[in-house]
Amino acid sequence: VQLVESGGGLVQPGGSLRLSCAASGVIFSIYTMGWYRQAPGKQRELVATITTGSRSNYADSVKGRFTISRDNAKNTVYLQMNSLKPEDTAVYYCNAHFLGSDFWGQGTQVTVSS
Repeated sequence: VQLVESGGGLVQPGGSLRLSCAASGVIFSIYTMGWYRQAPGKQRELVATITTGSRSNYADSVKGRFTISRDNAKNTVYLQMNSLKPEDTAVYYCNAHFLGSDFWGQGTQVTVSS
């Protein structure tokens, strides 16, 4: 199982980024996919999840600014991040969850700074 994130980088406050996570070695369509983040000195936290039926769930801190989506044909999950704030700075991790199994990507750095 391999999850590869991309799309991170440095952006100014108020800007946008789109993260992608390409999955291989899994039957992508049966997994709930998610994005988590970990800021320096803090625990990893949920950002957003999307079920096999494309129901999404968001952390309160990102509601209305971030959108998670998935393309089962491309085995890819996306996180569109708008109106970014400095407190969104973190390493963002992709997660695939099915029953008791969890798989993680290596993470991509997002830095929001002027």
